[in-house]
Amino acid sequence: MKLMLVMCLIFFSFPSQAACNDPAAPRVNWSGCDKSNLDLSSVNLTRAILKHTNFSNSKLVGARLDRADFNFADIRQADFTNASMKKIHMVSVKANQANFTQSKLQQADFSRADLQEANFSKAKLNAAIFYEAKLDKSVFKEASIKATTFERASLVATNFTRALAMQSIFQEVTADQAIFEKASLQRTQWQQASLLEADFRYADLTKASLIDAIIDGANFENASLNDAIWIEYQRCRRNAVSVCR
Repeated sequence: MKLMLVMCLIFFSFPSQAACNDPAAPRVNWSGCDKSNLDLSSVNLTRAILKHTNFSNSKLVGARLDRADFNFADIRQADFTNASMKKIHMVSVKANQANFTQSKLQQADFSRADLQEANFSKAKLNAAIFYEAKLDKSVFKEASIKATTFERASLVATNFTRALAMQSIFQEVTADQAIFEKASLQRTQWQQASLLEADFRYADLTKASLIDAIIDGANFENASLNDAIWIEYQRCRRNAVSVCR
């Protein structure tokens, strides 16, 4: 009897193990499995455990992935077009050239992820986190990134054309040669950011803060600087355009 009790305690003390052959389903555990080069379009993996899983080159178009745990997964060149990915965990993922076009990524966590050349065009990323993420040459054209955190991220040559980024945080980013043309950047934070040769033409920087930012060669042609705080703590006049006066 005692032996049986000990055996039961040992059995139930271990966490459930990944079952790589289990079908796609909510809460499935595919941790560490190889799911590369597959067509998983429209699957329901809500709250699934997918840590260290390999989804490289796989197709997850229209998939339901809300609250799934992709931490440390390999999703390079995977296609998440139009997927629902709210509150998803993607810390430290390898996601070079992944496609998130029109995906729903509100409150997603991409901290320290490698997302170089990823495509977030028209995606919804409000309140997402990209802390220390690598986003060089990625694309956020017409994306909604309101109240999103990019603190200390690398955004070299990243394209934010027409993005809605009000109240987002860009503190200490490296965004040299990044494109923010016609972007909505009201009340954004750029303290100590590197913005060498960045393109802010026709952007709206109303009440933005650029204290201690490096803006050599940056283009603010026709940008609204209404009531913005400039690099040396001076406040721009109301209705200032192109130049902080």
